[in-house]
Amino acid sequence: MLAALVFDFDGLIVDSEIPVYRAWAELYGEHGEELELEFWKGIIGHGSNYHDTHAELERRLGRRLDRDRIAEARRLRVEELMTQMPVLEGVLEWRSEARSRGLRLGLASSSTRLWVTTNLRRLGLEEGWDCVRCRDDVGRGKPDPAVYLAVAAGLGIEPARGLALEDSESGVAAAKAAGFRCLAVPSSLTREHDLSAADLRLDSLAERSLGEVLELLEP
Repeated sequence: MLAALVFDFDGLIVDSEIPVYRAWAELYGEHGEELELEFWKGIIGHGSNYHDTHAELERRLGRRLDRDRIAEARRLRVEELMTQMPVLEGVLEWRSEARSRGLRLGLASSSTRLWVTTNLRRLGLEEGWDCVRCRDDVGRGKPDPAVYLAVAAGLGIEPARGLALEDSESGVAAAKAAGFRCLAVPSSLTREHDLSAADLRLDSLAERSLGEVLELLEP
């Protein structure tokens, strides 16, 4: 029987991958380079330690850039763009229904804790989680299962009693490798990912209720 519902953050709770991509793409454009959207789609879900986007720009230009200045300018631009991004459809309803069913709530992210908690606070979703684990806590991003194993330990559950909600191929791989069941809900930038390893796929959490999904997964 299901004991916990574990959310990914980027692309699942909020479509934050769009602002992050736009900020980097604008930076590349300022230097006469193009950050291809198709390439970006392929690295979504792995965390920033998977690909050094700044180093790639320096490689293309053949010179070093002021990393601190660029990082601050990009941070401010991402923050500006993030103010326009709402909670994705169905997230609030699924959290509420999970609570009404007595399920514990977890969050497993390849992003930093600062990024996750700052944006949860902006969205009014900082409270109500029984366990939040991020890349900082385990030192490795998805598809490594470490963050999901850490959430399972924090929730005090066997992974098989948890349902993970993921939008990316690497996220699905991490959840399944940890022993979770997984529902794939692709974001606007991950619809072409191979999500076939998930137990079920929806276009949006608004498509079905948690109860309906449980009936499909636990007939």
